[in-house]
Amino acid sequence: MKIAMVSLHANPLTALRDRDATGQRLYVAELSEALHQQGHDLTIYTRRADARLPERTRIGSGFEVVHVPAGPARQLGQDDVVPHIGEFARSLQEHWAADVPDLVHAHHWTSGFAAVVSTRHNGIPVVQSYHALRGGDSAARERVVGREAACVIATSGHEANELAGLGVRRSKISTVPWGVDLHKFTPNGPTASRRGMSRILTVGGLAPHDGVDDLISALAAVGWTELVVAGGPSRSRPAPDANLRRLRELADRLGVAHRVTFLGRVPHAEMAPLLRSADVVVCPQWQEPFGIAPIEAMACGVPVVATAVGGLVETVVHGVTGLHVPPREPATLARALRSLLANDVRRQEMSFAAEDRARVRYAWQRIALEMGRIYQRVAAPVAAGEEAIVAAR
Repeated sequence: MKIAMVSLHANPLTALRDRDATGQRLYVAELSEALHQQGHDLTIYTRRADARLPERTRIGSGFEVVHVPAGPARQLGQDDVVPHIGEFARSLQEHWAADVPDLVHAHHWTSGFAAVVSTRHNGIPVVQSYHALRGGDSAARERVVGREAACVIATSGHEANELAGLGVRRSKISTVPWGVDLHKFTPNGPTASRRGMSRILTVGGLAPHDGVDDLISALAAVGWTELVVAGGPSRSRPAPDANLRRLRELADRLGVAHRVTFLGRVPHAEMAPLLRSADVVVCPQWQEPFGIAPIEAMACGVPVVATAVGGLVETVVHGVTGLHVPPREPATLARALRSLLANDVRRQEMSFAAEDRARVRYAWQRIALEMGRIYQRVAAPVAAGEEAIVAAR
């Protein structure tokens, strides 16, 4: 199948060259590579953000990345590309007039808006991945994309509900989670150094809704255990951070500051050794449409304690690969952590189950296979319509 991937703002080519790439650009690169390995013909269209880049770049013997001129040839923020969507869409229309794909898979609403405008008169079906809804001023355009797309991909049931709330018909929504690189995230490999006590690790932001306050409060009731927090300001370019200051003061007040380490933002290339060093990974967020950290932790064979919210409920299997706890309840979180840290056998059983679930459910080849089936289903009505036209002639 001939697939046109559209990632207007996030250039997946940079993800393939950057060991610390995360987010949408890494997702598009990993998914495209897996789809190519399954025999699909892919071309990725992204905005030219550097005048030195050639118009077309082929990745080895695999897919091609096309740098589409739209706005200034320099890096722009996600909101700053919005005025250039029309120019980007016109270029896509020209490309696809000469080389018609079977379908388009757009990533983020900006890419989706350009895709539905470009395909409005040629009948090419559009599959849309939002990578989190923006809402606010973007909500109206997000709604247009959801209405015009042939299919919308949700990463979890929670996100599917959000999309339905936006106005996307349930019949259009298919759920396919993110994948994990099982070559990088494995139980075997280098492990970050640690002190001579149990280790709890959390990965994410430092805002109140990220739940680190709750985790520090829980730590006060968990003995002989250190907490490592990966997230927040970059270590290489530290800056005053109100959230970090609040958390340090909380740890001080509770008498656990000597057992809490704030690493700042950890490069993705260093994440696997850090995950392997933990006895338990905790996801204490108050809300989370879909979490990458628990999948990467599970792939490394680490049990996960997660709040029973959003996509975390689907990722972590309670009592099998980890435990669910209610959000904003440090006492309950502390009991869950004590029960796991005190039981080596149970933790080891969860470790094996977590690795197995990551390998079976979240391998990129499995994700690409599911996505390919959706593509076939979406493209089938178009192919059937074309056959009917030919027969009528």
